[in-house]
Amino acid sequence: MNRKASDLDRLAINTIRFLSADAIQKANSGHPGICLGAAPAAYVLWSRFLRHDPSGPDWIDRDRFVLSAGHGSMLLYSLLHLFGYNLPLEEIKNFRQWGSITPGHPENGLTPGVEATTGPLGQGLANAVGMAMAEAHLAARFNRPGFGIIDHRTYSLAGDGCMMEGLTAEASSLAGHLRLGKLIVLYDDNRISLAGSAALAFSEDVEKRYLAYGWQVIRVGDGNDLEVIAEAIAQARRETGKPSLVMVRTVIGCGAPGKEGSYKTHGSPLGAETIAKAKAAAGWPGREPFFIPPEALDHCRQAAARSAEAAVKWAELFQDYRREFPELARELERVTIGDLPPDWEAGLPRFPPGSPPAATRVVSGKVMQALAAKIPELIGGSADLNPSTKTALEGFGDFQAPGTRAEKLEGIVGKDWGYGGRNIHFGVREHAMGSIAVGMALHRGVIPYTATFLVFSDYERPAIRMAALSKQRVIFVFTHDSIGVGEDGPTHQPVEQLMALRAIPHLAVIRPADANETAQAWKAALLERNGPTALVFTRQDLPVIDRDGRGPAEGLLRGGYILQEAAGGKPEAILIATGSEVGVALEAAKELNSAGTPTRVVSLPSWELFDRQDEAYREEVLPRRVKARVAVEAGVTAGWERYVGLDGAAVGIDRFGASAPAEVIFEKWGFTTGAVAEKVREVIGKQ
Repeated sequence: MNRKASDLDRLAINTIRFLSADAIQKANSGHPGICLGAAPAAYVLWSRFLRHDPSGPDWIDRDRFVLSAGHGSMLLYSLLHLFGYNLPLEEIKNFRQWGSITPGHPENGLTPGVEATTGPLGQGLANAVGMAMAEAHLAARFNRPGFGIIDHRTYSLAGDGCMMEGLTAEASSLAGHLRLGKLIVLYDDNRISLAGSAALAFSEDVEKRYLAYGWQVIRVGDGNDLEVIAEAIAQARRETGKPSLVMVRTVIGCGAPGKEGSYKTHGSPLGAETIAKAKAAAGWPGREPFFIPPEALDHCRQAAARSAEAAVKWAELFQDYRREFPELARELERVTIGDLPPDWEAGLPRFPPGSPPAATRVVSGKVMQALAAKIPELIGGSADLNPSTKTALEGFGDFQAPGTRAEKLEGIVGKDWGYGGRNIHFGVREHAMGSIAVGMALHRGVIPYTATFLVFSDYERPAIRMAALSKQRVIFVFTHDSIGVGEDGPTHQPVEQLMALRAIPHLAVIRPADANETAQAWKAALLERNGPTALVFTRQDLPVIDRDGRGPAEGLLRGGYILQEAAGGKPEAILIATGSEVGVALEAAKELNSAGTPTRVVSLPSWELFDRQDEAYREEVLPRRVKARVAVEAGVTAGWERYVGLDGAAVGIDRFGASAPAEVIFEKWGFTTGAVAEKVREVIGKQ
């Protein structure tokens, strides 16, 4: 430890190190290297700079700390325990065990004080970018002269692995462009990765790279020099016109005799003997594992108490704010909770039969305009695809750094410049787009959406998975949903992506069949409070379904519903379809009913919403007695057996697409009235 550190500082840092090492050793699993090496930098941040309140971890104006190097979770848990969060020592002892709230990688919503679910490297840094963007937007919306109600920073601790990930490059590039001055990343620059020296695969100049992104870069040559670390963080805080990267040169496994500096400390316990030697070398006063010196605990708790005073002052400021701006105060409380405005549904458009055919992506755009006027917290954008995905919020401004010169930005959608704009231009960065949106949702106060083509959901998928795992309300818009893309060919025609999205737990996937189902799909997405939604729309035009005597489009809110009943009301066969193929199913059912085969048509836009319904409703829609079931969907058929059973069949696409006009491809691959009707007859014939 640097000579400038006080004895109490030394003791507190070693407490973090040894508490982490003991927990990892007891679990016989974990990553001690970063816990030992990065402990001084983390301690300086938490004890001197981080503005937070352990007794009120949901305080909206707290600083955020995101551990992007999520494998170092025990470092975070040690900090949370020592600084007074509701994380008892018993939970530290149960690290990585069944039923504990100290899992192997941090999970938001499980452990008090954990801001983001991290683990896959780079996700946390991108989440932090999203949090900084949410802070900037809410500040622009709610702050008034003399009332900095939203005024906090976002910190992230990243490692060499985070820096290698392409996601980090995407997110950091955008953060620099947006000049997010309240974003500070501490880089645990230990030059070691899991398999050995980082130099085996990573030799770029990170400093020059981040300078090129438009960041301030500050180097700390000794990761144990607390005063230099403190000055570096202070310098980063003073720079408000660009994000800051603080490169802290550390030693992985610092203080572990015979193992410090070795990749072997990255992902394996140190061993009881090495821990004992490390404690002896540090003059550690305790002999038993999990010993916490009372003076170290008291020191950390006092630092947390000083930090919590900011929350008290903020509450007093907010009361004054409420008196001066009562409507704004109520609005901030509403968006913080996540409630929707009372009249938000009033803007949902309806589309009468006979309306011109329209692609559901186009209808979605119209629905979004109506909703944006009613729901001011709706904010998002696309991966450079607004003209194609129809997701620009017209008249609500671009989210750009204040002072951006309009004449240099062709393609603007509004005049409301600065961070108050609601249209985010993510650029061609699908992975970062998704992860940033997750960070915005984690911050709270906004409802973020993203948009790209369905085939590129593969690029965004890791972020979608993290949104689902952390149960965040993010709306993922996907257009160009099938072979209906046509001439663009198989590279842009999704066939397996829809089913791949359905495989993600806690993600509601909705593929509407017409304009009215599209409006209801947006309603369903906004009503989702505990998880993300994927909205899947067509490129090609679809007719508005004539619902005279048929199930109303509101049936979408239940995931599936009877769209057309069989002749006589007693079906002998059921056609189940989604999206553009519902129209084909309706025509095929018409032919079958006329030919004496009573056939029901079920629109099943969302498996997830349908499966949430009670058994009685699901039995009403898909009665078990009807074995002749055929699914119709322009995607892979795997998975449809859950609804058609072993006796049924699926009309789908189990190969890649082709380049041709959409109507030609649909015909060639059997999405016609005759082909679907014949498949039903074939299924009946086998029974």
